[in-house]
Amino acid sequence: MPSHPLRVAVVCSSNQNRSMEAHNILSKRGFEVRSFGTGTHVKLPGPAPDKPNVYDFKTTYEQMYNDLVKKDKELYTQNGILHMLDRNKRIKPRPERFQSCKDQFDLVITCEERVYDQVLEDLNSREQETFQPVHVINVDIQDNHEEATLGAFLICELCQCIQHTEDMDNEIDELLQEFEEKSSRPFLHTVCFY
Repeated sequence: MPSHPLRVAVVCSSNQNRSMEAHNILSKRGFEVRSFGTGTHVKLPGPAPDKPNVYDFKTTYEQMYNDLVKKDKELYTQNGILHMLDRNKRIKPRPERFQSCKDQFDLVITCEERVYDQVLEDLNSREQETFQPVHVINVDIQDNHEEATLGAFLICELCQCIQHTEDMDNEIDELLQEFEEKSSRPFLHTVCFY
């Protein structure tokens, strides 16, 4: 078992729904967790599919919440966006971009393959300094509230199993295979080095 709590990063595109739901659940279970997005901007659903609300990563969840209340409180209450932003602002002030964070993690869990590719591209472009391994795992989670909740519990269960392994580096592949069979979801896994 690792001598320190597992340092986990959960990453989706905008650091709004999937990564924040997992961040919420993992932090309640005692994990040292941070969450991120990899997009160039934060996008939230708008009044139509081709009219998203686009924000800078520096925009706080509170500012997004207030902006959407002004735009159409009923619509954003009905589609759950205000509830989601309310949860987010209780966890941390604003979304964070993975590419801007230089902290080291034991485990980086992404919520879709495109984000997984962006995380790998970023980690592989960095200068290796400590040669500390980081396991990058992708769990495909649809970007809706229900799937985000189910995905967060799956991620939490995975982290708990990894936390209790004797030798994470040697046991993780077998563990991921078990999770694939149990959840009927494909997992991607790569080891990078800091």
